[in-house]
Amino acid sequence: MAGRASTKEGVQLVTEDKKKKGISITMQILLATVGGVVFGALVGPWAGNLKFIGDIFIRLIQMSVVILVMSAVIGSVGSLKGKGLGRMGLNTFKWFIVFSVFAAVLGLVLGEIIQPGSGITLAGQSQISEPPPAASIQDTILGFVSTNIIGSMAAGSMLPCIVFSLFFGLAISKYSTVNQNSIILTVVNDLNAVILHVIQMVMKLAPIGIFCLLANVSGAVGFKVIIPMIKYLGSLAIGDAILLIVYFGLAAARCKVNPLVMPGKFAKMSLVALTTTSSAISLPTKMEDSVTKFGVSRRVSDFVGPLAMTMNSSGAALCYVVMTLFLAQSAGVVMNTHQLVMAVVLSCLLCMGTITVPGGSVVVCTFLAASLGLPPDSIALMLGVDWFAGMFRTLLNVDADVIVAMLVANAEGELDRDVYNGKKVGDVG
Repeated sequence: MAGRASTKEGVQLVTEDKKKKGISITMQILLATVGGVVFGALVGPWAGNLKFIGDIFIRLIQMSVVILVMSAVIGSVGSLKGKGLGRMGLNTFKWFIVFSVFAAVLGLVLGEIIQPGSGITLAGQSQISEPPPAASIQDTILGFVSTNIIGSMAAGSMLPCIVFSLFFGLAISKYSTVNQNSIILTVVNDLNAVILHVIQMVMKLAPIGIFCLLANVSGAVGFKVIIPMIKYLGSLAIGDAILLIVYFGLAAARCKVNPLVMPGKFAKMSLVALTTTSSAISLPTKMEDSVTKFGVSRRVSDFVGPLAMTMNSSGAALCYVVMTLFLAQSAGVVMNTHQLVMAVVLSCLLCMGTITVPGGSVVVCTFLAASLGLPPDSIALMLGVDWFAGMFRTLLNVDADVIVAMLVANAEGELDRDVYNGKKVGDVG
């Protein structure tokens, strides 16, 4: 959920982590996942004594959620300048919104069909919050706007906080352009960077927290805990396949190109996305290939590429909705229509940016649970396989970015079909 400055910060943090010797945080989490499941299954209910340690880890994440989300959205929107608010910008954001909403709705459909969190109960009925009563459309829309943003922040009501952040970001963008003064934007981005450092520090405790949480769950239900993890990843894999087929077809129809050659053109960037699970690291390859293989002009690529990295996250939207349904199903909660709509809306709004520190999805997952009144007990299950989930998220995010670039270039008359058809090579200079 970080803006461009925060993305640079995230890349720097990842680079520094790679320089350090020892087992990576990802590998530590994977080992903790296996260890927690095995330990809990062996010792049984006694493992429940460790749950409070995992709860401390979750609370450490929760304490930073509000300020992290708000500073990230403000920074992303506030960074838009000049052409970012013009025709090409509007066309770009149109496709961002369409792709995110479609991915979120598909996640809702797949989550209801596959039921990734069903078959295992992680919370007693006493722990489950009562679902909010169904609200009218008018009340739902009215709830988007806060009468007291400080009160909304204190209550953890994130939807009005995000709406306020969007307006605040737009105001910063206008103020910075008119007054040639970006001090406020710099402060917001620096604040976001500091909060990212806080999250990074907390994530060092992730292996311990995840081990304790999974030991508690496994101690109660045994090795059956593995099944929901597999169903969760399967939902994401199926969603990726469906969305890429739809996106390829859409781009081919609107841009009048052959869709059958697209998989080969996407191969290189897709491999980078899968192996690094990082949209930031995949950015140079994505931008180069969009010009040299797909025929997108350098002007469009330079605009859409970086912006899409932080604000076009179809893979994340799909994942966030499936996460929400997983949380509800594993706790035995039947979400009402109001909650399902909010799940889609929140997931799309969260795609205003991406968290670039390892384990960033724990922030999103914690946020969704708190916003929709769902118990956070099953968060550890998703964190245990988050590296694999990250592969599916990043693959779809990166490939969808290029599809958006193609659609925008086509609308701007800057899509070179000779390059796409392999008759000549695009100029990356």
